[in-house]
Amino acid sequence: MKHAQFSVDYPDRLVHPLQRGMMRDSPVDRAELLMWSPTADATTLFWFDGDRDAADALVSGVDSLVRAHFVEGAEGTYGFLHQRDYEFADPLLGVVADARVIFLPPVVFHATGSVRFEAVGEVSALSAFYDDIAALGDLTVERVKPFDRRRSPSQLTDRQRAALETAVSAGYYEIPREGSVADVADALDCSTSTAGELLRKAEATVLREFVGSR
Repeated sequence: MKHAQFSVDYPDRLVHPLQRGMMRDSPVDRAELLMWSPTADATTLFWFDGDRDAADALVSGVDSLVRAHFVEGAEGTYGFLHQRDYEFADPLLGVVADARVIFLPPVVFHATGSVRFEAVGEVSALSAFYDDIAALGDLTVERVKPFDRRRSPSQLTDRQRAALETAVSAGYYEIPREGSVADVADALDCSTSTAGELLRKAEATVLREFVGSR
């Protein structure tokens, strides 16, 4: 099983209406489709990197919208959208329906026109899906790795995870810093140099996973 991250730019006729609004005159630069319902009606949870008014103005331009409810967060706005349909173009929906892969949230829409998403499946299924989507838009494979059912930071060792958890508890990542590498070493019963190395490797793994998921 493989886990692939894709980025695609579709021609205008296949661009989702919400993203088309972002590309024109919206202050929203990024929208993430976080969850979608498995029912006939299109119920979705979005996140927008703008305030409530910006998110409301953006989704109001989607013809199929029935109602929306917004909740402001620290870095953006969540939107619960109820639509008559998802408004993805039929050729795209056909490819998705026929694909032998599973799609993982979020689906990320950028004001630049690109859409980033992730899929999991066997190599042959991912390859076939790639060919079908590439026929519709400019597709790039950004990353392929073995699939792990555990989410990020899945590549941490147990010892690295323990070091991070201990550092957080000790206040090592507080501003100003309240704990030290020596505190982590004492809790893990190891040398300061070993604790420092565990933290550096764990931090590098978490950052690589984070950057790769953007």
